[in-house]
Amino acid sequence: MGSAYPRRRGLTTTCGGPALSARMTAAAHPPPSRRLPAGRPAIAFFDLDKTLIGINSAQVWLRAELRAGLVRRRDAARGAVWIGLYHAGFARLDAAVRDAALAVAGAEVGPYAARSDLFWAEVVLPSLRPGARAAVEAHRAAGERLALITSSSQFLAGPAAAALGLDHALSNVLLVEGDRFTGRMAEPLCFGAGKVAHAEALAAETGHSLADCAFYTDSYSDLPLMQRVGRPVAVHPDPRLRRAAQRQGWLIADWGQPGAPPPR
Repeated sequence: MGSAYPRRRGLTTTCGGPALSARMTAAAHPPPSRRLPAGRPAIAFFDLDKTLIGINSAQVWLRAELRAGLVRRRDAARGAVWIGLYHAGFARLDAAVRDAALAVAGAEVGPYAARSDLFWAEVVLPSLRPGARAAVEAHRAAGERLALITSSSQFLAGPAAAALGLDHALSNVLLVEGDRFTGRMAEPLCFGAGKVAHAEALAAETGHSLADCAFYTDSYSDLPLMQRVGRPVAVHPDPRLRRAAQRQGWLIADWGQPGAPPPR
């Protein structure tokens, strides 16, 4: 049976089932304008792409792999279309995610991990929204657990969670046997309704209810989890999520653009 690529940056992984998560040590807040509720600390969940960071990392990664000749132009174009539709809330990513796993079947993990580390340092980290750290720190100060929940793989989720000092990284996981990718993903996939399964598992494991938790995202595709948590926040939401947030009376937050001063 395949396993998640083990122990990168102190990361440990649990595969196969809703409890799948990439766990790390450390800790994480809504915008300063929002007062955190008193009571038992719960969990603050944060999406990554277009939420904590101002880019769609999967699309940028595909372009980088295409320039390096590591992915076919046809496959990159198809992947970019699926990713765009997913982030706009118009498509599921089941087939696209599994296609991406098959594309690296048999490839060595080491070179892929090295490219991921470079991509994180040179492209993703500089794209962090200026208000993201302030949001994380407010939850940390309130004593809440902090969790990244993203449809990215463990190779990006791990460094992102470590950089922000988050307690947990819930992500899609490319399975590995020996030093090579199997071409399979751990189930359930971490997006849409699958994010609810991952979040529920972590909440149950830590003795919390999703009704006590917060979740920050930009995408309408995350509506299932937004509807389950007690403190949903739409961060730079896409048009469909903005309309849903306005109908539901959810907070809409502006964390600024990468390279700009934090929003007041």
